[in-house]
Amino acid sequence: MTTLVNGQASTNLQVADRGLQYGDGLFETLALRNGDPLLWDRHIQRLGDGCRRLGLPAPEASLLREEVTRIAESEARAVAKIILTRGTAGRGYRVDASGTVTRIVQHLPWPAYPDAAGKEGVTVRWCETRLARQPRLAGMKHLNRLEQVLARAEWQDDYAEGLMCDTDGLVIEGTMTNLFLVRADGTVVTPDLSQSGVAGVMRAQVLDSAAAMGMNCIIQAVTTDMVESAQELFLTNSLIGIWPIRRIEARHYVVGKISQTLQAALHTAGCLA
Repeated sequence: MTTLVNGQASTNLQVADRGLQYGDGLFETLALRNGDPLLWDRHIQRLGDGCRRLGLPAPEASLLREEVTRIAESEARAVAKIILTRGTAGRGYRVDASGTVTRIVQHLPWPAYPDAAGKEGVTVRWCETRLARQPRLAGMKHLNRLEQVLARAEWQDDYAEGLMCDTDGLVIEGTMTNLFLVRADGTVVTPDLSQSGVAGVMRAQVLDSAAAMGMNCIIQAVTTDMVESAQELFLTNSLIGIWPIRRIEARHYVVGKISQTLQAALHTAGCLA
């Protein structure tokens, strides 16, 4: 692993950094193919939007691109992680407007995902941990991930992912993925993320690809009954692309044509590592 902290090779962070103290910051996880970051514009757009919403000065996109490129190795597939924090400060929650953002760029190995997951589908479970509803943070990939940490600690067996509801019982996402369902009429549905959850860049890419192919796409509140009665289900993120769901605990699903069609579209568009 190679790590740059404010442009310098380092694995050290000051203990007073607000990212460590309060989770005060944002991050992006990018797929690299032969050293090139995929879906770069979407990642930078989301990072910039998150900076505006948190009141963080956003680094220049060209600087981040140069640092991601600098740490990228020659392997065919790898991962880059960009972390921005509000920097160091004294004790207390009050924001120091004169503070300097801490910029961290990491190079990580490609995860050992099973090759068959994209074709044969994966098995998932329901999580007991609920996501809090907070519209000021909804959609952002902020550093406060304790809900996902607690949810992921609920299982140690062969489930590939866990599905999470919010405190009102609405289905929101997986611990590391966004969720899509396909209704009997072919409509593609993904949960509304205006109150909680992370608006993934691959989620946005899939919505655009589906719309471009003439599919009817809806963003709406999703219930567990809607999930259980769906014709197809699939998960997305910037590393996995699309994983169809073949089973949620004891309930089985088919790997259907729409998820396969969208997978092919992502490959054609060059969105997958």
